[in-house]
Amino acid sequence: MDYRIISIGTMAAHPLWGERQAVRTGHSTTTLVSAEKRRILVDPGLPAPAVAARLGERANLRAADITDVFLTSFHPECRRALDAFPDAGWWISGAERESVGVALAQRLRAVAKGEGVEGAGERDEQLIEMLQRDVALLQRCRVSDDAPFGERIAVFPLHGVTPGCCGLLLEGERQTTLICGDSVPTIEHLEQGKIPSPAADVDKARASFEEAVEIADLLIPGRDNIVVNPTKRPF
Repeated sequence: MDYRIISIGTMAAHPLWGERQAVRTGHSTTTLVSAEKRRILVDPGLPAPAVAARLGERANLRAADITDVFLTSFHPECRRALDAFPDAGWWISGAERESVGVALAQRLRAVAKGEGVEGAGERDEQLIEMLQRDVALLQRCRVSDDAPFGERIAVFPLHGVTPGCCGLLLEGERQTTLICGDSVPTIEHLEQGKIPSPAADVDKARASFEEAVEIADLLIPGRDNIVVNPTKRPF
């Protein structure tokens, strides 16, 4: 089993840099995990052409070579290129799938009836089309809780930032690496012990952050490059 960063992500607005509104296009860090015959792409957050190009540059692979796509959450910035992998298995945690599915269904019904602020008494056809697309994408995602990724790759619950955020725990021969998703978004959040805001459940987000720091030697934040766990540095 091995892994490599395909694309380093970024936050649209980094609060620990003093940014209060979006100053760039946010996108997730995308990681490739290879184990036996599986090639698992985590959080393809860039547009499809960019992800395809990065796969060629970083791993000499094509989109068709990817067997599985794992989403740490259903955040739009984690899944922009999902459509580029129609033949791969799409995976997301059961808790995330359920919570997002309920919210999408409720919002779609309201907009279709012209209810609420978004509807303003009229059907918003463009918004309806977008929501229907999100529903279709989510329906294609399979529950990852028991995904057959391999003996040294485990789905790791990191609930809190979103109701069902999950990472992947990679057990190497010498080190344990955790792909964190937005539970640990950047190196600054890690070093300052800050959880991202807003969070669906602040207490769970804090517990997930602490568990990530406790278990992993190396962390791959949701919007940053791989980093050595500061609590386990030998210096």
